[in-house]
Amino acid sequence: MKEPDDQDTDEGKSDRSQSDGRQSSKSETKSHTKETLGESTDETVTEGEESHLEEEGSDLENVEGSSGSSEYDFSASTRTPQEPPAQAEEEAEDEVKKKISESFFYEYNELASVPFVTPDSDIPLDFLELVHSFGYDCRKRANLQVLDSETLMYIAGNQLILLNIKTKEQIYLRSSSGEGIGAIGVHPQKTYFTVAEKGSFPKIIIYEYPSLRPYRILRDGTEKAYAYVGFNCTGALLASIGSYPDYTLTIWNWKEEQPVLRTKAFSQEVFKVTFNPEDEQQLTTSGSGHIKFWEMAFTFTGLKLQGSLGRFGKTATTDIEGYMELPDGKVLSGSEWGNLLLWEGSLIKVELCRTGTKSCHHGPINQIMLDEGEVITAGSDGCVRIWDFETIDTADTVDETGLLEIEPINELQVGKNVNLFSMIKMNETGNNFWLAQDANGAIWKLDLSFSNITQDPECLFSFHHGAIEALAVSPVTYLMVTTALDCSIRIYDFASKIPLAQMKFKQGGTALTWAPRTVNYPGAQIVVGFEDGVVRILELYDPKGLTIFTGRKKILDADIYFKQVFKPHTAQVTALAYDRDGEILATGSKDHTVFFFEVDKNCKPIGYIKTPGPVCQLIWSTLSHPESTLLIICENGYILQAPYPPISEEENNHDAHSYEIKDMPIRYFHFSSVKSKILRSIEIEKREKQKELKAKEREARRRKLTEEMGEDGEKALQEEEKEEEEEAEQEEEEEPLPEIFFPPIPSPILCGFYSEPDKFWVSLGGYDSGFLYHCEFPPYDQNSDFKAQKDEPFDYCFLEDTEDNPIQTITFSVDQSMMFCGMRNGAIRVYVLNQNDLSLSSLQHYWQFSVHDNNYGCVKRISTSFDDRFLVTAGADSNIFVFNIFSEFMLKKVTKAKVPSPRLGIEAEPVPEDIEDPKAYSIENARRKREHDKLMKEVEEIKAGKREKIQALRNEFQKLLKMNKELPEHMQFKRTDFNIDSEIRAEINRKTVYKIQQVEKELAWEKEKCELGLKKLQRRYRSKPHDDYEDPKDVQAIKEAQVFMGDFNLKTASDYKIPEHMRINAAKKEEELGHLDSLVYKKKVHMNKSILSLRDFKVAVVEEIQCLVQEVKTIQSTLHISKHIPIPPIPQIHSEEVPEKRFKFDEETLIKFKQHKLKSHIEKPSQAEQVTHGVLGGKDGDLTTRDSSFRFPRGPRLSSDLQDEFEKAEPTDVELEIMKRDEVKHVYMQQYLVNRIKELMVTFDAELRLLRHQKLKLDTQMKLSDLHHVTLFQEILLLKNFEKQENILQERVNSLDKEEQDMQWKISETLKEMEEKKNEIIKLQEQEKALYAGFQTALGENNKFANFLMKVLKKKIKRAKKREVEGDVDEDEESDESNDDESSLEDDEDESESEAEVLDDSICPTGCDAALFELALQLREKRLDIEEALVEEKKIVDNLKKEYDTLSKKVKVVAMNLMTAEEALEAYQREKQQQLNEVLVVIPLKLHQIEYMVLGEIPSDLSGSLVFSNQSLGRLQERIVQLQEENTRQQKLNKECRERRKMLIREKREMAKNIQKMEQTVCQLMVSKFGRVIDLEALQTLSVNTTLEELKIKKLRKELMNAKEMKMWEQKIAQARWELMMKTKEHTKKLHQMNDLCIEKKKLDSRLNTLQNQQGNAFQGPRKADIVARKQITELIQAQAEKISALKEEIALLRKKGGLLLPPIQSAQNE
Repeated sequence: MKEPDDQDTDEGKSDRSQSDGRQSSKSETKSHTKETLGESTDETVTEGEESHLEEEGSDLENVEGSSGSSEYDFSASTRTPQEPPAQAEEEAEDEVKKKISESFFYEYNELASVPFVTPDSDIPLDFLELVHSFGYDCRKRANLQVLDSETLMYIAGNQLILLNIKTKEQIYLRSSSGEGIGAIGVHPQKTYFTVAEKGSFPKIIIYEYPSLRPYRILRDGTEKAYAYVGFNCTGALLASIGSYPDYTLTIWNWKEEQPVLRTKAFSQEVFKVTFNPEDEQQLTTSGSGHIKFWEMAFTFTGLKLQGSLGRFGKTATTDIEGYMELPDGKVLSGSEWGNLLLWEGSLIKVELCRTGTKSCHHGPINQIMLDEGEVITAGSDGCVRIWDFETIDTADTVDETGLLEIEPINELQVGKNVNLFSMIKMNETGNNFWLAQDANGAIWKLDLSFSNITQDPECLFSFHHGAIEALAVSPVTYLMVTTALDCSIRIYDFASKIPLAQMKFKQGGTALTWAPRTVNYPGAQIVVGFEDGVVRILELYDPKGLTIFTGRKKILDADIYFKQVFKPHTAQVTALAYDRDGEILATGSKDHTVFFFEVDKNCKPIGYIKTPGPVCQLIWSTLSHPESTLLIICENGYILQAPYPPISEEENNHDAHSYEIKDMPIRYFHFSSVKSKILRSIEIEKREKQKELKAKEREARRRKLTEEMGEDGEKALQEEEKEEEEEAEQEEEEEPLPEIFFPPIPSPILCGFYSEPDKFWVSLGGYDSGFLYHCEFPPYDQNSDFKAQKDEPFDYCFLEDTEDNPIQTITFSVDQSMMFCGMRNGAIRVYVLNQNDLSLSSLQHYWQFSVHDNNYGCVKRISTSFDDRFLVTAGADSNIFVFNIFSEFMLKKVTKAKVPSPRLGIEAEPVPEDIEDPKAYSIENARRKREHDKLMKEVEEIKAGKREKIQALRNEFQKLLKMNKELPEHMQFKRTDFNIDSEIRAEINRKTVYKIQQVEKELAWEKEKCELGLKKLQRRYRSKPHDDYEDPKDVQAIKEAQVFMGDFNLKTASDYKIPEHMRINAAKKEEELGHLDSLVYKKKVHMNKSILSLRDFKVAVVEEIQCLVQEVKTIQSTLHISKHIPIPPIPQIHSEEVPEKRFKFDEETLIKFKQHKLKSHIEKPSQAEQVTHGVLGGKDGDLTTRDSSFRFPRGPRLSSDLQDEFEKAEPTDVELEIMKRDEVKHVYMQQYLVNRIKELMVTFDAELRLLRHQKLKLDTQMKLSDLHHVTLFQEILLLKNFEKQENILQERVNSLDKEEQDMQWKISETLKEMEEKKNEIIKLQEQEKALYAGFQTALGENNKFANFLMKVLKKKIKRAKKREVEGDVDEDEESDESNDDESSLEDDEDESESEAEVLDDSICPTGCDAALFELALQLREKRLDIEEALVEEKKIVDNLKKEYDTLSKKVKVVAMNLMTAEEALEAYQREKQQQLNEVLVVIPLKLHQIEYMVLGEIPSDLSGSLVFSNQSLGRLQERIVQLQEENTRQQKLNKECRERRKMLIREKREMAKNIQKMEQTVCQLMVSKFGRVIDLEALQTLSVNTTLEELKIKKLRKELMNAKEMKMWEQKIAQARWELMMKTKEHTKKLHQMNDLCIEKKKLDSRLNTLQNQQGNAFQGPRKADIVARKQITELIQAQAEKISALKEEIALLRKKGGLLLPPIQSAQNE
């Protein structure tokens, strides 16, 4: 382990010499600190800053102390309340404050946390020394920083690790609190780095780099832990964010160790805080569901942090991990769904996504950076994307969705299963290399240059991600294996500090064990359990021992061979253990089973036992036990002891249906909580000891009093004892003993181990933590119910500081002299035991040190190496630590693990098939499935036999029925006679009916529910609808009528208004023209394809006809010529039908063409043409005429001799018959083939005629399309001429429309403001009324000074106001007059002024209550304030009215202009439409379509006709009928409404009469009660709550008194501060004098020592001064003894006079 103050030592030096070196370096640092503080005494600070050293004297004392700490407490200065600014300035001028010297450093050894060792123990502090760390907390935010091009920095538990990338060397810095590190940060210049810790009010320590000395310490920045720290771009300020519960944001002047600003950042978790690089006054924080924008602003109270919370608006709220400040103040942030959010102010300006609304990243964006003018984003999808900065900076919304689609410039996919959490740029000139933190357990090196020589992503380091579930150490060498839920198995050489090999699987690993040497002597076998219940056996070997083949890749130091796999469990495997002989392997799981395997070449299943709870640990007994037993610890409080399982001699027991081992004599222990009993017994012992102590004190007093006072003393003592007994009884009654408590949920058992046969220790969590419990199994009883038994431990061992921090895992050293405990808070505790003391009788002293993270770094596994030299720990914080165990004989040579050599033939062994499916059958389920399949097969065979028998009986029964039918009727049996037992059928019918009834009962509730629902629906739709209810059908019909029903005005009409959707421009016409061209093209292509397909059909027909003609010729050759039928001619394929064949030639054609070229000089051109024609004709002949001799070979010709012989011979009758048959057959075939040829020709001709008809139709359509094309082109030309002017008119309409909308918005805002101001005026008037009413209440009745005080209150006083230049006296007078007019409660001032004329209203007259006079003056000031406010508000309202009038006029003008512009645009549209109407359009019509007749004939001039579609004409005719029907309905409805109106008018008159009668009744009641008719609303408004007004008056009086008292105390405080300042100055001067005297004393001491050394030899005997001093002391002692005796006598006399005066009783402890 390397730490910053470690010094290099030679091999011969011991650890003690190293510690001596550290002590010397510490003294040097302290002397250097003393010098730097001495140099900094003359430096001063500017005004407004606070001193970082509390007092000069205390600082000097701290510095000069030889063994004192060099840390200083600056919290007092930061916590003092701020003084008033004026006084602070005065003190700043008078008081000289101090700065911290820039060369000042703290001492690392005094800051770093150290292990805890129990007092009076011999355990050294350096008992464990950190050697290496193999883990990395990849899920911690910003846990990767770069100090230089070779050094990384990250947090690992309670250590900060500095890792050299090239040498892989690690340097460690321990946390100062010992409770973990929260966040780290690096200075922009890489000269400092900061470590923000966790704990109670943790510190922030700034270290200098590369010296690694603590430079500054920041205190009291948060309550529990820091979440993030970051410097500004200059490095002068540091921002920190606290975590739960305060989430404090603090800005530090870190070099002065002072907080500049502090505030609460948010109420939820905050992830990050950064300064804006362009403006250091702005900061940004983000976190859970929020982003907040901060600004440091100067207010009237000083510098403040003002925060603005980002509002998401329509966007869904999201956690924000990554963001970036843009130079212009905008902020770009990520989101959980992967899009980028651009913030402006505190609102989202635009949301950025990729094309097609794809997200920028698949998942959250964790970091955003700006580098070299490009925006870089890193996401959890493992991608790094580069975006254009200008595009993002100028992005804005384009539609209502708020999305803007952009595409990245470059993209880098780091790898599969990569989650980029943070990135940081490396300091390499000329390269664009970045380091990336992968949340899935890796550190990557990325090249983002995106050039031709860009390097692929390189994985520098790979780690586990998530909690380390299991760890095992080799029994032979320095190797360890770990596994986690990240599905990887990793093997490390912890002596050489290197990872060796890893293997990945589909499921995560949960349990591990390394096979002992009795199983595998080289120590190469590892057994791994997984979360899906699978167990795999792996074998480690050195691949260098294998045969090397040519072309083999780089040979690794170690490799893993997959040896065997089996699945004994259906849930997570939690424990694996080999027995002491290595013959049995036991596996435990959360499925409540333990499976046993026989260990041979491969593991063979023996069987399993069931457990009452999930298994958490398996431990086999050691050789010291008489029998081999298995200790099974379950989480839910059960501990089992299973004997050695019986091994069946038969390899395969086919008779067993299950692997379950039954009747195994298992002993159970059901833990019952005893902690409350233990605490009760401890309390009882404590009280008994207190009683014994009090009894001893009483006995001592009795003896003393008896000696001094005799019998009187005994009586007094008896009375005292009675009083004490009564007090003791009262105390016992008041303080009862702790109650016996049993937790409702059993505490979980965490770990345990054997102590003796049948005895064991366990550690529990939950309520029962804090102790180790020693338990013993009860005797085995086969008939007992283990679930009902409650067993208690017979002994316990108290563990300090484990009440909320239980022991999670325990292991022992090889010699059983040390017990290593892994704690829940990530600490390691080591107990030193006597050798083989498993009863823990010597469990007293221990060594403890926090290693893993205190919050989530629970130690999951802990283990020692095979020789007790190393200790390895694995935690839930992904960290793996290796320690050296202290030993006096520690080896100095470099150690390295030896990887086992490979077995012979391991490379040739086949790899077993792995179990990858998590739903695969376990061993037990597979056997049960096999047995079940076997049983089902047997059952199916039995069923098949039964079915065969039943079928045979059925067949026999059918035969009997058939025989019965064949009998005569009188002999036949009836069908009922075949029923053997009628009760059987009746029983079947009854069962059927019963089943139907059961089903009806089951569905009765559902049936009733459906019936009720149906009834509700029926009631709902039968009920009367609401008054504003509209039938959806009617609404839809109205919409259709508004859209489709027009007046069918002609487009040529002058009042025709073109609908918006029918307005045409050049672009729409061009689109229509393009659509027409595409349709024409499709039609032509389709026709060409039809022609080609018909041509291909013709070729096929010609080929078939040729074949048929050849067959006909063959047949005719055998027939007589008289029976021949004419053969139809063969159609020919002409060259123009196959134009593509003109360019196709074969070898023969080329040869002929060559010969033709040679003869061309000789032959005539005509001959050349014949040759060419012959060549082409030959080619065509090949197509039309084919040699069918190959297909129909002719029969062999007989020689003439044989023919003559056959002719001479006369045919027989049989031969004649055969010849006739052949002739008939040939004639038929001849006719059939000829008919077939004709049929083919007819079919082709029909297809040809059909295609010709289609072609003619297409020609017609093409002509029409050409005409339409011409029309469209003419319209386009016309529209282009109109386009420019139309755009100008449209832009004017749009601008005027926008201007009108803006003005309307301004008018609405003005009206809102006017309404608000009117409400404020009403409130002020109500306050004025309340003021007068309250004062009237305070005056009371019959007050003779009431008129005078009221005049004082109403007096008009002109007060000095802060007015602008335009204000003058006239306006003041007008405001006064308006206030006088508008005050509703002011009465006439002229009444009762007789007294007021005599009295002076500026002085309180004699006899008048001074408090009332003072109250009148105060209320007058308030009245004047209210009147001034009323004037101001009314001025504002007047201005708003003027503004409203101006805007209203402008709106009217704009509206008129808009209407004019719209009319101009509409006129221009009509003009354009008229021009379009004048374009000639050709429409072909048939005669039956023309219905325009003149005298029954079609006129020659059709210009007056109208072209109308049949569909529109039909709709018009239908609409005529509909309008007639609708007219009838409306007339009927009108009649009904008239009748209803008459009835309502009649009811209205009656109601008016009733209202008039009621008003008269109300008026009569008012007159009888009040004497006159009054306005009740006004009465309610003017009524005053007397009690409330009195309370207000009391409140005002109390405030006046408090203000006076506050003023008095402020004066006293100012005087006291002045005195304190003077005293401080005086004290400072005295301290300076004392310092001078101390220096002088030091000089005199040094001179005196020099003189003593020179003259000391002359004075050997005692000095005269010593003799005199000794004599004086002796006389003083004698005098004091005489005084003591005199006082005792006086005490005795006083006791005898007036009663008993006892001396104070002192406890034995004080004695």
